[in-house]
Amino acid sequence: MQKLLNQIEGLKVMVVGDMMLDHYIWGSAYRVSPEAPVPIIHVEQDTYSGGGAANVAFNIVAMGATCETYGWLGKDSAGRQLGRLLKKQSVAFDKNFFSEGAPTIQKTRIMVKQQQVGRVDREAAPEAYRLTEPSKMQILEERAAAADALIFSDYGKGVISTELVRRLQAINQKNGGFVAMDPKPLRLLKHQEMDLLTPNREESLLLAQITATPQETFPEEAVCKRIWEKYRPRLLVVTLGAEGMLLSQKGHIIERVPTSAREVFDVSGAGDTVIAALTLGLKAGAVLEEAANLANVAAGIVVGKLGTAAVSKAEILAYQ
Repeated sequence: MQKLLNQIEGLKVMVVGDMMLDHYIWGSAYRVSPEAPVPIIHVEQDTYSGGGAANVAFNIVAMGATCETYGWLGKDSAGRQLGRLLKKQSVAFDKNFFSEGAPTIQKTRIMVKQQQVGRVDREAAPEAYRLTEPSKMQILEERAAAADALIFSDYGKGVISTELVRRLQAINQKNGGFVAMDPKPLRLLKHQEMDLLTPNREESLLLAQITATPQETFPEEAVCKRIWEKYRPRLLVVTLGAEGMLLSQKGHIIERVPTSAREVFDVSGAGDTVIAALTLGLKAGAVLEEAANLANVAAGIVVGKLGTAAVSKAEILAYQ
C-alpha cells in the first residue's frame, strides 16, 4: 500500500462536475415545539465541507495527488465559503467559474446527537448550471489535455452533459489520460468507452435497464454483461454498500471484494472517495484488484466519520 501511495504523488487530476457546499448544523433537542410536532433544536455549532465534485477533489489531494476542479460556484456566501475550503485544501479552482446567474448548490443537514433530523437544499434548476459557453469550454479542453486523469462527478444537478463528456473525454484519452465517471443514469447521458465507471447498486440496475427489488438477489452477472454491451467501459466497479464491491471487465466478473468498514456512522460521500481512490490507484499503475483494495480501505475509513470527509494517506496506512 505504501508503494502505491508513493506512486500516486505527483499525479495531476481534473474533476468536472456538480460542486456543492455541505453545511452541518449541530445541536441538541430537549423539547417539542408548541407550534408543531417537531423538536426545538438548540444550535451549538455550524460546520462546512465540500460535497459532490468538491469532495472528490478533496479526497484526491488528501491521498497525495494534485487536483483542479471545475463546476459552478455562485457569487454568494456559500460560494465564498466553498472557495475558501478549496483554497485551504490546495484544490485549484478557476475564478472564471463563479456564476452570476445560479446560486451555489448547498445542502444543510440538521444533526442532533449524531443523528440527521432534517435537510434543506438550496439550488437552481439544472439548466442554470450547464457548461456551454465557448470561453469556458476552451478552458476545460486545455486543462483536460494536460491532466493525467479526468473524473466526471455527476450528481444530476446540470453541469455534466453528453457534449461536455464527449469533448473532454476525447481530448484527455488522446493525450494518454484516464477518464472515470460516477454516473447518474436517470439523466440519460450518452457515453462510451470510459476507462472506469463506478455506479452503485441502484445506478447499475438503471444503466443495465434491469428491474430488481431490494429484496431480490442482485443479478450481478446480467448487470455487468448489459452495461458492457451498452457502454463498453474498460473497467466497471459496482459499489454495493455493506456487501462491498463488484469488479468487472468486458462484461465478466473478476472479483467480489467484501467491505472493510469496521463502523458505519455516515455513508455520505463514500462514492466520492471510491472513485478518487480507484482513479488514482489505476493511473498510478495498479491492477484493478490492487486499486479496489485501496478504494475499499478508504471507503471503510470514510463511512466511520460523520459527514462528507476525505481520507488521508496516514489514515489509510494506519488502517491496515
